[in-house]
Amino acid sequence: MQEYVDSLAEWSGAREEWKPVSRLSGIAWLIFYVLFLLYAFRAHGGFLFIDSANLVVHEGGHLLFGWLGRTLGLWGGTILQWLVPLVLAGYFFHQRQPAPFVFCLFFFFENWLYTATYMADARAMALPLVTTGDPDNIEHDWNTIFTSLSVLPYDTVIAAVVRFFGWCGMLGSLGWLAERMRRAD
Repeated sequence: MQEYVDSLAEWSGAREEWKPVSRLSGIAWLIFYVLFLLYAFRAHGGFLFIDSANLVVHEGGHLLFGWLGRTLGLWGGTILQWLVPLVLAGYFFHQRQPAPFVFCLFFFFENWLYTATYMADARAMALPLVTTGDPDNIEHDWNTIFTSLSVLPYDTVIAAVVRFFGWCGMLGSLGWLAERMRRAD
């Protein structure tokens, strides 16, 4: 078992040192993230400027995963929306590049805020919906998903949990970058 763990560590580059982040660059990134967090906090679950990019990836996920059936097509928006920044974070983790790793990880968790807003709207269905298909056949992803799982009455509770973990992940990403900078000094 230990040999397997060692081989995974070797493959992932976990034994290599992280590339350094200059003090100026690290401080600039931390300022950017703190300003973004303040902006996101003040939006109180509203649409953020980055969510336009998230929406494009989300809709692309419906098209991509739609080839695998209706259920995966429905879930595909959120799957791709979360998968893109996570895979990119994994790449930069493997390359041991802290600034791009944190950027991708931070926006992976920011996607959770966007998803939580959509989840919280499952019963109310007040948000404007976008589709790449027939506009007469549009459906609210999370209303359909939560209904099929028999958890629709808990939409806002589930959304609050997802939002909480999104905030935790963004703050954790920032803490990791700050700790990486502290160790470099």
